[in-house]
Amino acid sequence: MSLIGNLFFFVFGGFVIFVGYVIGGIVMCLTIVGIPLGFQCFKLAAGVLTPFGREVVETQPPGGALALILNIIWIILPGLELAIMHLLLALFFALTVVGLPLAAQHMKLVPLALLPFGHRIREIRA
Repeated sequence: MSLIGNLFFFVFGGFVIFVGYVIGGIVMCLTIVGIPLGFQCFKLAAGVLTPFGREVVETQPPGGALALILNIIWIILPGLELAIMHLLLALFFALTVVGLPLAAQHMKLVPLALLPFGHRIREIRA
């Protein structure tokens, strides 16, 4: 079931969000200071391609002061735009009954898009 869900997610909006993360990563890697944020974008881009069968969890410990500083910089630069992309796609897909699973996946990814340092994507164990 995850394969079918991931295929629909990729075709109906997943590719767009993937491109957003990749563009954000490339822009962030243009500066030396933004390289850690760019690598985070690339890591998240790989994670948003197949959200079905995965979950977003907080890391233990959450990361401390460095994670807080990086999350603040993240929100100012690519994070807010990426979270808004997830929210708009979730709203669009929530308009139809068929799109509700896709909307749920986008809503699941909003915290990760907004505050990636201190969160990670992991496989759901069945």
